[in-house]
Amino acid sequence: MPLDGRPILTAAAMRAAEEQIIATGTSVSALMERVGAAVAAQVRRLAGDQEVLILCGPGNNGGDGYVAARLLAAAGQRVRVAATGAPRSDAAIAARHAWGRDVEALGAAAPAPVLVDALFGTGLSRGLGTDVAGALARLAAAAALTIAVDLPSGAATDDGRLLSPVPDYDLTLALGALKPSHLLQPAAARSQRVIVLDIAVPVASEASVLARPRLSAPVVDAHKYSRGMVAVVAGAMPGASVLAATAAARGGAGYVLLLGGASDRVPHAIVRRRFDAAAIADKRIGALLVGPGLGRDERARERLEAALATDRPLVIDGDALRLLTPQKLAARKGPMILTPHAGEFDALFGADAGSKIDRARHAAAASGATIVFKGPDTVITAPDGGVVVALAASSWLSTAGTGDVLAGLVAARLAVNGSNAMPDPLAAAAEAVWLHGEAARRAGPAFIADDLARHLPEAIAACL
Repeated sequence: MPLDGRPILTAAAMRAAEEQIIATGTSVSALMERVGAAVAAQVRRLAGDQEVLILCGPGNNGGDGYVAARLLAAAGQRVRVAATGAPRSDAAIAARHAWGRDVEALGAAAPAPVLVDALFGTGLSRGLGTDVAGALARLAAAAALTIAVDLPSGAATDDGRLLSPVPDYDLTLALGALKPSHLLQPAAARSQRVIVLDIAVPVASEASVLARPRLSAPVVDAHKYSRGMVAVVAGAMPGASVLAATAAARGGAGYVLLLGGASDRVPHAIVRRRFDAAAIADKRIGALLVGPGLGRDERARERLEAALATDRPLVIDGDALRLLTPQKLAARKGPMILTPHAGEFDALFGADAGSKIDRARHAAAASGATIVFKGPDTVITAPDGGVVVALAASSWLSTAGTGDVLAGLVAARLAVNGSNAMPDPLAAAAEAVWLHGEAARRAGPAFIADDLARHLPEAIAACL
């Protein structure tokens, strides 16, 4: 099943969900049986008649592995078990006893075509020892198919960190719900694919995976102003603002203004005007974008200050983020969306060791703005704590100008979103990030930002 819209739970939240169902009468051993059965079903489906080696750790993740091994063997699968040592929890001890066959020492285990890593799952707080990490790497390198149970061993649960070297896995079987490290880098890159296994534990979270938006075509009596008007403030690098304005036009806005741009390479559909306070105060503007190519000189500061002084919904990107202060953000009223990459985020909000989700949440709450924390693991957060995390998009987006395209697209969706109701910045930002990723997928390899903007109508068509 697709991951779109699925909840994302931290280690603590997942433990709480499990404890709640245990409190209603489900034993730890019964829950372990469910998990082991779900894992065994997936392994049997994928392994065919190949031998399976299951690696078991000392905790309940290892207990899940013993259950899966027993059920696979009962179904006629060739299966072996190797372990780091004796299990420690009562349920895991019972699961190993029920396995009833030999358990090899991890360091001495011979490889198998199918490797299942049930060493350490959710909640790992420190890296694997050198001997364990080395044995895991050796066995994973020799396998044709590698499967991790819940999380690859060595990956933290909540922030995407690798606590020790982690092999690449073909598949990770997330137990009950996605965890942040299934989506946050660099841990997310260690799994080619993630499947969520239903273990009958009810889960809920304010954080979820970005889903394909549901968009509507303009109503029959729509006109250019009713569809959403975007104004883009130009600056020292006019090409960036042209890219943003083009993306806004192709992203669904009915009217796009480019204010103060010096470039002649502007689509004829985009209206060009000089920048002044009256132009950006136009009440018809549904979203005002400042930052792409703005520069950091005195003129750039003046244009940013003028934009902050309006009551128009505001999108702030690029150079404007470097000129901002948290105090200016907190003082501004009205809807705002900020689209920083990691360097811009650190410069504005400070660098710390928290997870990308937590850092974005804190920034949104402190600034009153919706934050699009860009990167290979883009995180979108609202001031009320809502979080959406995008699945990894095309790595070809790592080229100049694609951020300008995203900023223009965010402005377009904010203007369109607000044309029929009060603007919903989180929804607008989520729509834009999804459409941006879909346009990149359709553009293929080695595209440039200009190509990306041209694929936006196709991305929108996929959501109608």
